[in-house]
Amino acid sequence: MRIGVEEEFHVLEVESGLLVPRADAVLRRLPEGTFTTELHRSTVESNSDVHTTLDDLHADLTETRRRLDRAAASSGLAVMAAGTAPLAAAASARPTDDARYLHMSEEYRKVADEQLICGAQVHVDVPDRDTAVRAMCSVAPWLPVLLALSASSPFWQGADTGYASWRTLLWQRWPTAGPAGCYANAAEYDAAVQDFVQAGVISDPGMIYYDVRPSAHLRTLELRICDACPRAETVVLVAGLFRALVTEARERLRTHREPHCAGRHEWLRGAAWRAARSGLEGTLVDPETHREAPAEQVLRKLLVRLRPALEAHGDWETVRTLTHQALADGSAARRIRRAAQGEDLLACVDMLVAETRGERGQRRAQRSLATGGARPAAGRGALPQVIGR
Repeated sequence: MRIGVEEEFHVLEVESGLLVPRADAVLRRLPEGTFTTELHRSTVESNSDVHTTLDDLHADLTETRRRLDRAAASSGLAVMAAGTAPLAAAASARPTDDARYLHMSEEYRKVADEQLICGAQVHVDVPDRDTAVRAMCSVAPWLPVLLALSASSPFWQGADTGYASWRTLLWQRWPTAGPAGCYANAAEYDAAVQDFVQAGVISDPGMIYYDVRPSAHLRTLELRICDACPRAETVVLVAGLFRALVTEARERLRTHREPHCAGRHEWLRGAAWRAARSGLEGTLVDPETHREAPAEQVLRKLLVRLRPALEAHGDWETVRTLTHQALADGSAARRIRRAAQGEDLLACVDMLVAETRGERGQRRAQRSLATGGARPAAGRGALPQVIGR
């Protein structure tokens, strides 16, 4: 069961920290295929190779980020992985010159205009589309926990929103965002998607923005609920947990032990809201009891539940270590707020750019790195030594 990741990055002006519509300047220096455009000109997307191990995925992500950093720095820019950019003006919203994106901008107006957000998507291999569709129902209750792990967007246009993931609230305004619901098979799911297209709600199946979905062009199940993560290690942790969730779901399908679905998914939207509000620092909705519980308790319960699947992939020690590290360090949202309280929003941007680059705790003194200064020491940002055991 291979895994792959798509990451979205904000493009920033180095000195001001402002989001700028200059993705084209970065992409001109990068190969097509691995790097591409998004809805707005202030965003660059990267696509990893497919991998069987978490350490290979981590190496891929960190090298991709280094390449992006070098390409941006050559134009006086920086790239940043976070759900929202703390300093983003409305003028940053310029759609990419592409027929599909221009149509989306015209059709959805302010929803599209304010799509100044970045996410991280994880793909996991499945044998066929029916399996992907049927597995969605089984993994869905635990996806808000992965959102809490990734939460990195407390600020929006210079103001603290009170949320750990404001990106989630912006994202859920699209007509096809949120919980996917349950379907008996791929044909039933595809018929529902076509209903949206024929009703004029969306223009194509690629605009299905569910928290999890069968990929429109790959034989994978795709996780879409997460914020972009400043630290590559967080992406690896989410990928490891999601692969284990899919592994467990496939085993349940194989042994006919899939959970009964009553067709009620309202609580899933509420659980995602709770995760977006609190991140790792508050409470989450326990998927088994549907009751409020401390985030750490729910995350540790997930870890215990998934241990057999994690061990099957050789991921247990790595995921356990990264989980403990995430709980100790707190969410990116908490780190961002601490930087703002200690200094200002520009300090938040500096910290996020540094973490995207693979550094820790960097501030304005390091801004020269983004304009061509010395590269970070080799080996920084490496995964814990348990990788590869």
